[in-house]
Amino acid sequence: MIRVCVAGATGWTGSAVAQAVLQAKDMQLVAAIARKSAGEVLAGSDVKIVATLDEALAAKPDVLVDYTRADSVKARVLSALDHKIHVVIGASGLSGDDYADIEKSAQKNGVGVIAAGNFSVTAALAKRCALLAAEHVPSWEIIDYADSQKVDAPSGTTRELAESLAKVAANKLDIPVADTVGLRDARGATIGSTQVHSLRLPGFNLSFETIFGLPGERLSIRHDAGGDADPYVFGTLLAIRRVTKVTGLTRGMDKLLFG
Repeated sequence: MIRVCVAGATGWTGSAVAQAVLQAKDMQLVAAIARKSAGEVLAGSDVKIVATLDEALAAKPDVLVDYTRADSVKARVLSALDHKIHVVIGASGLSGDDYADIEKSAQKNGVGVIAAGNFSVTAALAKRCALLAAEHVPSWEIIDYADSQKVDAPSGTTRELAESLAKVAANKLDIPVADTVGLRDARGATIGSTQVHSLRLPGFNLSFETIFGLPGERLSIRHDAGGDADPYVFGTLLAIRRVTKVTGLTRGMDKLLFG
């Protein structure tokens, strides 16, 4: 049995993951972290919710699954690694430098970390297709869609995608951003060599679109999430099962599916 602690256990995705862990035959939910619900019992279980990782350590988890806000996840992950706990990161907002620090700590402590901006299978396929297209089409940009309540921009999904695209090829801009006439910020944020534009409006679910252009034609690879967290559960459970068998950092659901 894999002993699991879920941070963000009462949140939109974290609650669905926690319930799935409770149903899994090869896992045991031993701890749940949710600061605002500390002291309550997690629905469908006998697990008492705690406010901090330090309190959860008493349950001796093998794996921490973190679906919390970006402003708290890094410190919690590094603390878990120092306690030799494997980590699955579903929270967004971490930078490439953050992941470099996490990789260094995971290697030092001999444990594994699997992180994904999006644990959806179809989102992983959209990323995979975009990486393939970048091998053949030299110019692209990304649009990142989310509800107005999402505080981090860009999303973890599009940040991960842009950083991965940079490893495939350098994006070709006919006019460098630095040469923009007017407001350079209107060209979006540069991640790697990709321009990323984050839209935050009511009525939108999480979506991302990679648009490739050639003279006279264009290709759009888009993923749209539904209104619930179910698409992320399968990938998270897969990561929980894999993370105890790796050392260091693995980024991207596509790495779990395609190697």
